[in-house]
Amino acid sequence: MTIDVWSDIACPWCYVGKRRMETAVERFRAEGGDVTLEYHSFELSPDTPVDFDGGEADFLATHKGMPREQAAAMLEQMTQLAATEGLQYDFDRLQHTNTVLAHQLLHHAKAHGKQVELKERLLKAYFEEGRHVGRVDDLVGLAAEVGLDPDEARAALESDRHLEDVRADQQQAVALGIRGVPFFVLDKRLGVSGAQDPEVLLDALRQATRVEA
Repeated sequence: MTIDVWSDIACPWCYVGKRRMETAVERFRAEGGDVTLEYHSFELSPDTPVDFDGGEADFLATHKGMPREQAAAMLEQMTQLAATEGLQYDFDRLQHTNTVLAHQLLHHAKAHGKQVELKERLLKAYFEEGRHVGRVDDLVGLAAEVGLDPDEARAALESDRHLEDVRADQQQAVALGIRGVPFFVLDKRLGVSGAQDPEVLLDALRQATRVEA
């Protein structure tokens, strides 16, 4: 079974959802299931500048119209929730940025068999390490860390080689009616929206298998 995942690097629920799906997949494989994951591009805020001047609470206040106190409280709640999945979010260090280049790099990584590894590296860099994931030099460094050739990664990014692939993912999301992420499509048959509990995701995997049978 293939699990197609629409998500964004700058989506805190997407990292949580990734962990929860990984837990579900581990249990599903223990039952004899065979699963591969493929990630697809979705930009939550495509108008975000590459170098946003301010922190995450500032972004929510200026771009989403959220009161600053409410934004800070929401980020604290998200930090605590992420910790239950073993994730150490650090919104004080986070560098909000445009993610279109990161999505292009994920397509480059897919072509070289490293998409899953790069997806994890980008999310960890963004949410836990305060690394910048919107500039070519920073992305090339992260690509090298997962075993991708840095010169090839740079060439792919500087030429926008995979921009059409990113746009194709986004158009497919529109066609499927996807308006929020994470969104999982199981075996091109069953859609699951949001960072659901692992048991809910496991039940969906079992259901997709029954439908396939």
